[in-house]
Amino acid sequence: MINHPGFSDTPDDAPAPQRLAAIDLGSNSFHLLVANNVSGQLQVVAKLGEKVQLGAGLDDEGALTEDAMQRALDCLARFAPFLEETPNAQLRVVGTNALRAATNSQVLIERAEALLGHEIEIIAGREEARLIYLGAAHALAEVHGRRLIVDIGGGSTELIIGENFEPLALESLEMGCVTFTKRFFADGDISEKRFRKAELAALSELANIRRPFEELGWADPVGSSGTIKAAASVLAASGQAPDGIIDRKGLATLRKRLIKMKRLDKVAMDGLKEDRASVFPAGIAVLSAVFEAFGLEQMRYSDGALREGVLYDMIGRNTAEDSRLQTLEGLRRRYQIDPRQADQVAASARQCLTQVGTAWQLSASNAQFLDWAAQLHEIGLVISHSQFHRHGAYLLANSDLAGLSRPEQQALAFLVRAHRRKFPLKELDALPAAVRPTLGRLARLLRLAVILNHSRPEHPPTAFRLDADGEQLSLSLSDELAEQALLVNDLEQEKEYQRAAGFTLAIETLDTATVSAR
Repeated sequence: MINHPGFSDTPDDAPAPQRLAAIDLGSNSFHLLVANNVSGQLQVVAKLGEKVQLGAGLDDEGALTEDAMQRALDCLARFAPFLEETPNAQLRVVGTNALRAATNSQVLIERAEALLGHEIEIIAGREEARLIYLGAAHALAEVHGRRLIVDIGGGSTELIIGENFEPLALESLEMGCVTFTKRFFADGDISEKRFRKAELAALSELANIRRPFEELGWADPVGSSGTIKAAASVLAASGQAPDGIIDRKGLATLRKRLIKMKRLDKVAMDGLKEDRASVFPAGIAVLSAVFEAFGLEQMRYSDGALREGVLYDMIGRNTAEDSRLQTLEGLRRRYQIDPRQADQVAASARQCLTQVGTAWQLSASNAQFLDWAAQLHEIGLVISHSQFHRHGAYLLANSDLAGLSRPEQQALAFLVRAHRRKFPLKELDALPAAVRPTLGRLARLLRLAVILNHSRPEHPPTAFRLDADGEQLSLSLSDELAEQALLVNDLEQEKEYQRAAGFTLAIETLDTATVSAR
């Protein structure tokens, strides 16, 4: 449940509220939500939305135009003052379909990150669906039973079945009010034929999920975000339905009214905001297809969606409820990763990072990603031992991983790809420039941790010291470790791999007493 300012019953001795903020970079609209976290509930401080229509700014080659990027940057500049009291660690900026699709999205991302002073995460479609469900489920916390949640965005439509706060099915389909406007109403004409073509295209997208969704079933169809909110507002304004309710008859009447208007620039209705009018017919076509595909009689609107879900997800991060931890544990089980070896490599990686973390300015977040990569470095063995680091990277880069953004998946995939054999400079250079130095350093630490545990010892070796001087690493081994021929041979090979990549690794012998004293 979201509490609004002025209605808090928080006790005087309660902990100070935690300021959180989320920006949703949608294909049609950008949204800002700033709220205080008070004992797991959100008290809204600021809530803004602007029609940017980023999805409409894709040219024939799938690239964002300069005008579209400038609209986005101008909007973010207006959002920025509302973020001044939000700590950087408690802000998330997420991009959806338009930024997933644009061939030059990185250009906009880098400019926007410079403006906001904060990273932007592109989230996958099913992750978007998960976050939408999380936001909607909290808004509907008083309602029990299985729900169907539908969110029609500018570039995609998310459909989720869930119960309480647990999603049971997540889908993101390539259909939205902006993309369908460009596809079916590009010249501004509205007709029965065009409307039906849009509906049939949406029905085609829905065909693959209709049966599994119906088998799961639901008792409560719920809609969220702009198109469904606008439809409910128009029906309420015309007296055709109670506030917040869309029924089949009212939706059919609304469809006919839109077709009679004949032109997008003539669309005007009580309850419909002017800046949504041009994409409203396409959104109603998608909504009509959802009603038709699932045989819905009515749907109610809920004011809880992606941005609220992002905030609730942040509240759960770095706790036992962190969805990323559940995802990583699921991967370990699904791909039958050897838990002892994963834990030992992770332990050695942590020891390496502890010893050079200050010199290399590595953060707790960096340590977390190194630990996750160590836990998953052998994930590719389920496919083949040959080139398993490549297989593992592919799995991590291309799977739907709940809780992880695309940059997070990209980082994990790179670290797993880089943990053995030749250092992958090509893959490193393909990463955003801002993260290359850190991920390159984390990869070098992971490589050493894997080598130290190559023989799968009973316990992870601890009698070593690692020092960093700029990009040069010096690994000092105890006499006991230095006598292990396989280990020394592996480290000599690693020196050559790192030298070929432009790095320096020195190997020295250090007596055990000195190592223990460190």
